[in-house]
Amino acid sequence: MPTEIKVPTLGESVSSATIARWLKQPGEAIAADEAVVELETDKVSVEVSAPEAGTLGAHRVAEGDEVEVGAVLTTVEAGSGAAAAPAAAPAKAPAKAEPASSGSPAKPNPPAPTGAPAAEPSAVGDTDYDVIVIGAGPGGYVCAIRAAQLGMKVACVEKRATLGGTCLNIGCIPSKALLQSSESFHEAKHGMADHGIVLGEVKLDLARMHARKQEVVAANTKGVEFLFKKNNVTWLKGAGRITAPHTVEVDGKSVTAKHVIIATGSDSTSLPGIEIDEKRVVSSTGALELDAVPETMIVIGGGVIGLELGSVWSRLGAKVTVVEFLDRLVPGIDGEVAKSFQRVLGKQGLQFKLGHKVTKVDTAGEKARVTIEKAAGGNAETVDADIVLVAVGRRPVTDGLGLQELGVELSKRGQVVVDKHYRTNVAGLYAIGDVIDGPMLAHKAEDEGVALAEMLAGQAGHVNYGVIPAVVYTWPEVAGVGRIEEDLKADGVEYVVGKFPFSANGRARAMNATDGFVKILADKKTDRLLGAHILGPDAGTLIAELATAMEFGASAEDVARICHAHPTLSEAVKEAALDADKRALHI
Repeated sequence: MPTEIKVPTLGESVSSATIARWLKQPGEAIAADEAVVELETDKVSVEVSAPEAGTLGAHRVAEGDEVEVGAVLTTVEAGSGAAAAPAAAPAKAPAKAEPASSGSPAKPNPPAPTGAPAAEPSAVGDTDYDVIVIGAGPGGYVCAIRAAQLGMKVACVEKRATLGGTCLNIGCIPSKALLQSSESFHEAKHGMADHGIVLGEVKLDLARMHARKQEVVAANTKGVEFLFKKNNVTWLKGAGRITAPHTVEVDGKSVTAKHVIIATGSDSTSLPGIEIDEKRVVSSTGALELDAVPETMIVIGGGVIGLELGSVWSRLGAKVTVVEFLDRLVPGIDGEVAKSFQRVLGKQGLQFKLGHKVTKVDTAGEKARVTIEKAAGGNAETVDADIVLVAVGRRPVTDGLGLQELGVELSKRGQVVVDKHYRTNVAGLYAIGDVIDGPMLAHKAEDEGVALAEMLAGQAGHVNYGVIPAVVYTWPEVAGVGRIEEDLKADGVEYVVGKFPFSANGRARAMNATDGFVKILADKKTDRLLGAHILGPDAGTLIAELATAMEFGASAEDVARICHAHPTLSEAVKEAALDADKRALHI
């Protein structure tokens, strides 16, 4: 009996799609998991694949027709099709958006969702699990939970004593705990008097600050363990190694699964010739555990991690100097925001040596001796520091997984190469998160984990790589989503800018937090939002409104017409949207 190929679930609130093009014609031999037809919605393009090998039946609908979710598109007569299809040609997951040329924002070229798993259960045979996820960070544990919610038998391999990966244990969560504590300390010491609050001598209890940080970490990691139990996800404790297709060895014991997902994340990296000892030369991990406030700290790298942790120790009393190879901070964020951000951090006491590089760190003496040169070359200078924080980036964790022995393709940067369905070139093996191409962000990994789990369940996963926000959790915060002004100029896109300063926002004045502004970029012809960037209080929260607007294809006018509560910081978002049409009300 022929197997029907239907329009898959396309996401919440999406009930129909348009037939963009037929990829296979009636009577053609097709392989299991081979793409048959491409659908389009206003959000995403979706390839629908054959659930089994066979011969394609008649097209039930024509190109250009609109079809409802669940409608039959065609059929497959099993038994006379091609052999299993090879994996699709590798493609970078979150590829850069193509230039816009017709008055609409550029369409990113991320992995497109599919309605069929890469390996049918019948082709694999009996296995211990439907899905094994290696790594219990944000991408891995979320993928495992979502797969379990969808009815699959799931296990997650994690060698740490606690779940949550780098993010919850030694990254996002503990760093934000210290950021919050250091902000509170600094406000108590320097900001309360402006509010008429006289505190007297403010002292630092660093041991208690660290203890609170660990309490926050424990609450989060135990929360993930509870979620595993709630959703019947098995925690396989130990280091995982893929010894064969569909087979993972965990501390000497082999387990099998129809689908194996690599979600091993990333680790901090260093510079050639600079050894991290986590005592005087520290990575982000060591910087979270310093048992005393250093008198002087040099931060190598002016990116997110360096500025966040540099801010922590600066507020607590350290003299912090940031050395950055480029002539600006936080490469990738809007240039105007970056310049203003540097000025704000400078007022807080951080010092910067932009366009410089560290060539040597000597730890033989009582202090670390750091040799600094101009990036373009020139005379070197030597500076002493109590602590040197190396924050020059992160690398994917692939060592010890057995990938080379399996022939898994890796990029020149050591990332696992995947196709648009997160499949590697080895059948039944997938990868998500920091270990593949794209921004190394926990929420990007989470979305990929959900999308892949839904694909394996026959649904259409969805990640819009053009609308992934990024945040720097200093104070004030920096947040951005979509395209930056420099890229729009380079691509020849005609756009308008709307800006509104927090100094003109009533709530920001009441908070004594008036540094920064909201900046909106909209298409000059259509007014559709192309990007949004914020420097200011709670920017990471405020950016969510603009990410939502962009996800639904909103214009600046749409945001401007939304009634925002008064007095709130979010009114600055509305005013920036109004300013895109040069009709802001409060400046």
